[in-house]
Amino acid sequence: MATALVTGGAGLIGSHIVDLLVSEGWQVRVLDNFEPQTHRNGPPAWLNPSAAYQTGDVRDRAALRAALDGVDVVFHEAAYGGYMPEIAKYIEVNSYGTALLLETIRDDALPVRKVIVASSQAVYDEGAYRGEDGALFFPETRPLAQLQAGIWEVRDACGHPATPVPTPERTPIGGQTVYAISKADQERLVMAWGRQTGIPTVALRYSCTYGPRQSIFNPYTGVIAIFCTRLLNDRAPVVYEDGHQTRDFCFVEDIARANLLVATDDRADGGVFNVGSGVGTAIGDLARLLAETLGVAVAPEFPGAFRPGEIRHLTSDFSRIAALGWQPQVPLAVGIARYLAWIRTQGDVAEYFTAAAARLREQRIVHLAGKG
Repeated sequence: MATALVTGGAGLIGSHIVDLLVSEGWQVRVLDNFEPQTHRNGPPAWLNPSAAYQTGDVRDRAALRAALDGVDVVFHEAAYGGYMPEIAKYIEVNSYGTALLLETIRDDALPVRKVIVASSQAVYDEGAYRGEDGALFFPETRPLAQLQAGIWEVRDACGHPATPVPTPERTPIGGQTVYAISKADQERLVMAWGRQTGIPTVALRYSCTYGPRQSIFNPYTGVIAIFCTRLLNDRAPVVYEDGHQTRDFCFVEDIARANLLVATDDRADGGVFNVGSGVGTAIGDLARLLAETLGVAVAPEFPGAFRPGEIRHLTSDFSRIAALGWQPQVPLAVGIARYLAWIRTQGDVAEYFTAAAARLREQRIVHLAGKG
């Protein structure tokens, strides 16, 4: 029987990985610090009673060493996420925490047989496009001056609007937000360490993950959760840019299945894989769909705000992991219905976005077109 460590195993993705592993007969240990931004009321009710939980932080070597004892496979899900204004904490938790995890395994000669790291579609600059001439290209991040002018779409080399296409893993990575930079750090550290040590490693670049257990307290990450908390308080979802930007939404149970697959299939070793639905959804349409499904007659607001460094369109080309046998199973409409059924069991849902939005504007993480 294999033993797994799931860092961040109380969170949205981590907790579903825990449940799946337990159902498959694994012994599971969780290391989680129950970050208050996500777990405002402490350890959540969904903790799996068949897993062993250790309260600790990935920045604490002693906590890591204790959690790693006797572990065969590490699912490294712990991360500080979203569009929060902290810079140092992103790097400390995501980059340093990952480096410390890898260093502990190596220096203490622990018998870990595989490490799987949660990467993100955020590592891409602008994804993949075709120009007017039909040629595939990978544009750099849209310039700040373009966004300030309210010109949202990516242009080709001749200045014509380009057509977004599914983004393959060979797309250059960069990332122009602190979160994206730290996720690229995590991925590159794990993959380089695997090549050096000979211990198999896998990086999974998740699309926008959603589903039951997505934090209703964190106003900085999880657009579906943020929109829902606004709507349930009769407030309009605030949509950045013009609402035509698209995202690939993948249900959390599909993400968990991808983790189990690469953990148990040697063909995945050393690989980097997109994990997504392959379907792009416009954010404005998403806001309207959520309002309709919740039965709330509140239209979204489009204040012309934008976040520098954010991707305009990104849909995952997941053919590489599909070749190993993985396919998304939960369509967006079904997944949203399941999420909304869950959020209605959470009692009174407060709205935290208003205060967070003001803070992001003060910190110049969110800008207004025409105003800088």
